[in-house]
Amino acid sequence: MSQTLEQLGIDRLSVPDRLELIGQIWDSIDASEGVVPIPNWHSRELERRRAAAEVDPNASIPWEVVKARLADRS
Repeated sequence: MSQTLEQLGIDRLSVPDRLELIGQIWDSIDASEGVVPIPNWHSRELERRRAAAEVDPNASIPWEVVKARLADRS
C-alpha cells in the first residue's frame, strides 16, 4: 500500500464510519477477487464447530439473540 491512512483521510473518519469502510473494502475484495483462500486451520475449526453443533444443537445461541443482547448493553 503506497498511501497512509492519514494521506487517505481515513484517520479523520469516526469509528462507525471506519467500520463501515472496513465492510465496504471487504465486500469489494470478495466481489472482485473471486475465491479468497481459506487457511487450513480455518476449515478445521469450522468442521470442529459443525460437529459440536450436530452433537448438541441446543448449546448455541441464535445470532439474532446475540445481536439483541449486545444492543441492550449500549
